[in-house]
Amino acid sequence: MLQLTSVAKRFGHKLLFEKVDWQIAPGERTGLVGGNGTGKSTLLRILAGIDSLDDGSIERAGGMTFGYLPQDGLRMQGRSVFEECLSAFETTRALEQTVRELHSKLAELPPNTADYAAVSEQLARGDAEFHAQDGYTMEARVGIVLSGLGFAKEDWERKTEEFSGGWQMRIALAKLLLAKPQLLLLDEPTNHLDLEARNWLESYLHSYPYAYILVSHDRFFLDITTDKIVELWNKRLYTYSGNYEKYLQQKAERQAQLEAAYRHQREHIEHLEAFINRFRAQATKARQVQSRVKELERIERIELPPQETTIHFKFPQPSPSGRTVVEAQQVSKSFAAKHVFSGVQFTIERGERIALVGPNGAGKSTLIRLLSTLETPTSGEIRLGHNVALQYFAQDQYKELDPAVRMLDDIGDSAPRIPQTELRSLLGCFLFSGDDVYKPLGVLSGGERNRYALARLLVSPANFLLLDEPTNHLDMRAKEVLLQAIRNFSGTVVFVSHDRAFIDALATRVFEVRDGAVRVYTGNYEDYLWQISRQVESRSTIVSTASLHATNGNAASTILPSSSATEDETARVKRMNPIRLRQMQERCEMLEEEIPRMEAAIQTTEQQMGTFVSAENYQALVEQLAQLRVEHSAQMQEWEELMRQLEEQSAISS
Repeated sequence: MLQLTSVAKRFGHKLLFEKVDWQIAPGERTGLVGGNGTGKSTLLRILAGIDSLDDGSIERAGGMTFGYLPQDGLRMQGRSVFEECLSAFETTRALEQTVRELHSKLAELPPNTADYAAVSEQLARGDAEFHAQDGYTMEARVGIVLSGLGFAKEDWERKTEEFSGGWQMRIALAKLLLAKPQLLLLDEPTNHLDLEARNWLESYLHSYPYAYILVSHDRFFLDITTDKIVELWNKRLYTYSGNYEKYLQQKAERQAQLEAAYRHQREHIEHLEAFINRFRAQATKARQVQSRVKELERIERIELPPQETTIHFKFPQPSPSGRTVVEAQQVSKSFAAKHVFSGVQFTIERGERIALVGPNGAGKSTLIRLLSTLETPTSGEIRLGHNVALQYFAQDQYKELDPAVRMLDDIGDSAPRIPQTELRSLLGCFLFSGDDVYKPLGVLSGGERNRYALARLLVSPANFLLLDEPTNHLDMRAKEVLLQAIRNFSGTVVFVSHDRAFIDALATRVFEVRDGAVRVYTGNYEDYLWQISRQVESRSTIVSTASLHATNGNAASTILPSSSATEDETARVKRMNPIRLRQMQERCEMLEEEIPRMEAAIQTTEQQMGTFVSAENYQALVEQLAQLRVEHSAQMQEWEELMRQLEEQSAISS
């Protein structure tokens, strides 16, 4: 479908990559990975035909369609969101207009004429093609994609220029997904998505019929959506089969093999050189020496690429706070006519790591600003505990920095006890290396200054950290350093992040902000999703039971009386048919045998989850465990209900 041969690209004197060969086949689901600055975005732009090559060639299959989503910078105006997305179907809409014109033309022609027959044939072909292109479902498909990406229905008719840059990128992504090009090129597609939209995109890509290439720093997203990883490293391209987790394993194995081959070759070379040096002056050994000299010249030397340095940084621990860090009592917040949430109550204890989740605009940033005391509640009270010292990292934290101060001087003033070498190592992890550390903060971009502000916060943390989107603008290496720092942090953390792997690895509780309320769930994001699924299944069961009662009327009520029946209703229970009574007793005995087996299966699955094999395996176990728990709960409820009815019948008999 597309092939790169000996491709090279430079920016000025800097060589990004060279001798790159890459063949992209139809239907491949590829993750393009590598450190910041290695040229991933440039390579995507070359594939999209936007950037040119310095060396090499690129060949595309005839008629191939492709779509490219950059990280940012796209702006749209003049049309509503819905109309902008419909423009992805230009060919289909043009065909629709042609079909309409043919219908009008046909209505004006007299039947039984040659012109009528010719137009009828054109109309039949056009209508068949329109149907083949799913023209009748265009608007429905637009609605599905817009809803999945987080656009409320009332936003569909708003002009695109009314939306911020992040939402503009969502519109651009929606258009690409609707157009369904044969090669989809997405550069950090999850940057502007909340968790729900990210999860929807993950599901959409699972069923995408063509090839795509993703650049992403979201490890979980790559694990779920890719089956091939291409790494741009050390100016070359390396291909690995499988998802990101398998790539890490294969890369470690490849590195170990390369190091072993390098050691063996060095030993062989040293042996040859020792022989040559020892017998060079002896005429009787001249032939053997010459043979080994030629062998030495023929050896293709193995070179070890530079090692990716691992940052080990010990962050200073803050003084401890009291056991209760925050207590919220009946908190409500409104902005003019906009109601955010009300009746919010929760307590945060020392050492907890709280993840705030929910759709964009639900109030996550508002809640974290209330906790920081930068906002005050409309009603209710938020109380900080004893000896609580807080620090707040905002999405636009860079605005608080002094633009005239040099980076290394500024971070040194924040942490005077930390050696400068350690500070430079930390800054290097956050992508500031070499002379970058001597730059005034004012010359950095907004994303760079936010990255620096996060590093600066970590060298002198308070005992209560409030972090709003700290993983934005970070690559995987920087995220790992941040993750380890917070894991080792003895204080309390409340954070907002759209990175699934980051939340799963860090959160001890999840606060869901949605529909004007804050709901609290124990565990990480995976646990939160399981609890949500249980609630949905429980509601479905209640609805199904209610429907069954409505259908079967009083007879169903006699067989399965409601557990909330009053004592008077219990007293009026009639003696049950002996056949029905025996069936209930047999079913009860069967459940008493089945429930322990179900509990054993749950325990086995939980043990299997303790050994990580792969993201797919873990996801399958999560789904299996959820299903087992649902079945176990249903069996327990049925057994309890049967036991209650049997006891009632026993009381009647006595």
